[in-house]
Amino acid sequence: MPSGREETAPVPHSTNPTLEMTQAGLNLIQQALSIYDSKLRLQVWNRQFQVMFDLAPHLVQRGAGFEETIRFLVENGEYGDVLDPEGFVAARVEQARAFEPHYMERQRANGRTISVEGSPLPEGGWVTVYTDITEIKRQEALLRTRSEVLSDQLLTRAEELAQTNRELAATISQLEEAKRGLAEMEARTRLTTEMMPAHIAHIDREGRYTYTNRRLADVFPGRPSDIVGRRYGEIVGDETARILDPHLQAALAGEPSVKEYTDAMSTRRIRTAFTPDKGRDGTVTGVYILSTDVTEEAQARAALSQTHKRELAAQLTSGLAHDFANLLTIILGLQGRLERLGLPPGAMELTEATRAAAKRGGVLLDKIAAISGPREMHPVPTDPVAFFDAFAPLARAPLPETIALRFEIETARPSLMLDTGALQDALLNLVLNARDAIGTGPGEIAISAREVRDTWLEITVSDTGPGFSESALASALNPFFTTKGAAGSGLGLSMVYDQAQLAGGQVRLANGPDGAIVTLRLPLRPATGGPVSALVMLVEDEPELRAAARQALTGLGHQVLEAESAEEALALSDLPGIDWVITDINLAGEMSGVALCEVLATRPGAPALALTTALPPADPLRQRAAARWPVLPKPLDPRALAPLLSGQRVA
Repeated sequence: MPSGREETAPVPHSTNPTLEMTQAGLNLIQQALSIYDSKLRLQVWNRQFQVMFDLAPHLVQRGAGFEETIRFLVENGEYGDVLDPEGFVAARVEQARAFEPHYMERQRANGRTISVEGSPLPEGGWVTVYTDITEIKRQEALLRTRSEVLSDQLLTRAEELAQTNRELAATISQLEEAKRGLAEMEARTRLTTEMMPAHIAHIDREGRYTYTNRRLADVFPGRPSDIVGRRYGEIVGDETARILDPHLQAALAGEPSVKEYTDAMSTRRIRTAFTPDKGRDGTVTGVYILSTDVTEEAQARAALSQTHKRELAAQLTSGLAHDFANLLTIILGLQGRLERLGLPPGAMELTEATRAAAKRGGVLLDKIAAISGPREMHPVPTDPVAFFDAFAPLARAPLPETIALRFEIETARPSLMLDTGALQDALLNLVLNARDAIGTGPGEIAISAREVRDTWLEITVSDTGPGFSESALASALNPFFTTKGAAGSGLGLSMVYDQAQLAGGQVRLANGPDGAIVTLRLPLRPATGGPVSALVMLVEDEPELRAAARQALTGLGHQVLEAESAEEALALSDLPGIDWVITDINLAGEMSGVALCEVLATRPGAPALALTTALPPADPLRQRAAARWPVLPKPLDPRALAPLLSGQRVA
């Protein structure tokens, strides 16, 4: 018989009110309950569990071992006379480790009968409910002994039916618990797939979608959302399907693969992974597809690759340019000496031609330095309509009256992140090329700008000239390729291409019905947030440089507070409302600009910090500053100041 004592082992202590209320509810249940984890350690129990089996206090503590509990019950006669106690305990522990659902009824050594219902947990371990069914068994026995009407067979059937019903109820309970667990797991899985910034889908061997998350339109704009049951090629489009079909077929054959490509409909760069869905027998029943939009990543890769190419070109050409410059100097010196020797008639024309060619070589050196030397992009928030309005007079200036210039700007974005200087140089190059192609005859140059599917700003420059030759279409973007003979350097279009690549963009050449078409695509990066007016403390010991920097800052709409030294800046730094401190690295006095920033950075609510310098990038003091704060080269460029101070960011 179970003990009737009131004192029980303490329940797990918790300061969580929900856990305390749950434990109190479990203690009110007349059935005994225990939950052991996958390591056969007790985690949850109620008071009746200790009372029913008269367990020692240390067996109803969190972490108590199942094996130790079974050994305690054997030693206290719970299972009657056991001939091999250790073998009995080992067998029970081995059964427990199987974590299989079970229902059984057994008579205890004290004469009472209990039912034991066990159900495994998804994470391992199991929950067991112990019910005292002694009274039910007594009623069944009483019904058998006192019945004068029912046959012995009918009573036996009733007893069997009652036990079967109890087993069936236990099985249904286990199935419902398993169903709830599967539903929760499915809900968690679906939530995870919906949160991922990628399209996840499954396709069967017939090429039909059997599953999809709701991210298809995010990765493939313009596609329908209801795609389950529809064919793969119908959704992605014929051209994209043609690109991906070899990878899909390989996955159906059991070979996973990854493909990066440009989606024809959206022009976005997409990376799609194909993973075979294999059954237990190894048969491929379908394919899992994971597609992500890597447009910005591809643009960044293109920009980085172009930067590396420029660095390599600079390394290769720097030594050659130095030697070539020395040769040009020698040639020009020799020409001067020849002219002083009293040359015969006609020789002066030859020396002048030689001098002109040498000087042209010097100009070419400058262009090589410009195209291969280091250059940083300085995108700033720009109104595209205002940009083209300001560019129009510059573009019209070199054109003769016989060539018309037309603009067609279609963009609803009030502000885009653009490197206006680089873009202006590139467009002016294209306008001059179009002018040279048209020649003196009447013609027209058209410049248009439009957005392409929230991905690109597409700028097109077309003319009514003869168009590109086949060789120009193939090679015009290469350095030194020119169709202008001695009048051209062959670096104009290659510089346009270089600037576009640095921005992560593209340049395409084509012939239209009326002439040449050059298409410049730049990443469409809207600027978010509005202009912010900041109070800037400018620390500069040179009055002329301080005046120029102040003019650049006020021109951007900021207020300026000036200081000549780090000591003066520290005295003024307690003034309220200072948003930025911009200081020269080298200052008159004992404290440098770097030391000033280090002091200000330790103060609560310190302003944002930046430094300016004319020191080379390899200088140790500049490197020390650049490790912690922005460092701007002198003289200060408003195009570099604007994104730093305006509070704008790239979306």
